[in-house]
Amino acid sequence: MTESQASNFTPRVFSGAQPSGNMHLGNYLGAFRNWVKLQDQFDECLYCVVDMHAITVWQNPSDLRDQIREAAAAYIASGVNPEKSILFNQSQVSGHAELAWVFNCVARLGWLNRMTQFKDKAGKNREKATTGLYVYPNLMAADILLYKGTHVPVGEDQKQHLELTRDIASSFNENYEAEVFPLTEPLIQAEGARIMSLRDGTKKMSKSDPSDLSRINLTDDVDAISKKVRKAKTDADAIPSEVDGLEGRPEAKNLLGIYAALSDKSLADVCQQFGGQGFGDFKKDFADLATSHLAPITTEMARLMENPDHVDDVLRKGAERARAIAEPVMNEVKDVIGFLR
Repeated sequence: MTESQASNFTPRVFSGAQPSGNMHLGNYLGAFRNWVKLQDQFDECLYCVVDMHAITVWQNPSDLRDQIREAAAAYIASGVNPEKSILFNQSQVSGHAELAWVFNCVARLGWLNRMTQFKDKAGKNREKATTGLYVYPNLMAADILLYKGTHVPVGEDQKQHLELTRDIASSFNENYEAEVFPLTEPLIQAEGARIMSLRDGTKKMSKSDPSDLSRINLTDDVDAISKKVRKAKTDADAIPSEVDGLEGRPEAKNLLGIYAALSDKSLADVCQQFGGQGFGDFKKDFADLATSHLAPITTEMARLMENPDHVDDVLRKGAERARAIAEPVMNEVKDVIGFLR
């Protein structure tokens, strides 16, 4: 299938995040805020809490339920509109698992062996990693293609998985001589797409980092945010007036980049604004900006988490809408493959 043929599909955005707790500033700037913009640019957007991906490592069942609700609350508090976009959790739509198995039979071991994220996450315990973690990219492909997603907002670390999604779609279409799936296009942000740790500018801000000081959680109050900004790692040099002056200064570049993203400015503009100043004064402005931006999200998340039945209802209704799109696609896949139904 050619790129021009791919444009025949209805434009549809799909994205999701794992419900592993501690939704943070990196999730907001790297994903949620962009999702809000996309729901005004596309007629159909599906935003999924990918709880099936979460169990590639063991999860406490009670904690997982709370984390699914917290993730959904974070989406909504960040501006995702469940009336306009389709908001649901993955495990409520069985087509994700069905299509993932089909793709397990399409993808090649060589393709999966090239996936760097498995190597990073499995580490030295590769032999003890679950098979779910290994075939995780096939499930990600199924998440997108179950809805014939044409566009996916991704960070740089997910580009490889999206390339695999395109390979799987192309191979399926070629194998069965049918134009079933589009070749999904990435939507990559320029600013704020990759937010790094406040304690180590070479590592991505992560929910799994043992230090809570490494991230600003969306549930943090004003005092917690101010404390984390004060303790954020920097260096002794002044802020440069040119972006080139940030070369070899990962912590400085990260803090200025976060400020740029929160203020909807370019990194160059922020360097020009604060050039020559020390980080002490900059951090005061940074804390004020972060708290003013995040306080409404924190408040709304707390309100939603106090009403879990409402959040569950939003997810159920979203799953119904998702299934209405997914079921015809799975029927088409079964017919093309030769399954009886």
